[in-house]
Amino acid sequence: MQFIIKTLISAVIISAVSELGKRLTPVAAILASLPITSILAMVWLYRDTGDIQKITDLSYGIFWAVLPSLLFFLVLPFSLKVGLKFGLALVVSSLVMSLGYGIYVIILGRLGIKI
Repeated sequence: MQFIIKTLISAVIISAVSELGKRLTPVAAILASLPITSILAMVWLYRDTGDIQKITDLSYGIFWAVLPSLLFFLVLPFSLKVGLKFGLALVVSSLVMSLGYGIYVIILGRLGIKI
């Protein structure tokens, strides 16, 4: 039952961003940019485990993981502007972001930072 509740709450938030995007793009962008997924994950994790260390570790990992995810939001609009179809632009953006993550993890590892 908890899984269903978590799924429904998450789905409502995603749907709200999608619907707002049709009418109020700036509001949808702000809502989508909030760390809602991270906050919900931390709430669910804390509720399920009560383990503060797990929340701390997750928060720290999220901090380090945000930077390469920004590549997606740079590559997607560029891909669309140069004429790629939406589906292909999503794939290209995701691949660039994945490559960015790979390079980023290697660099962080050499600096002694584990995510």
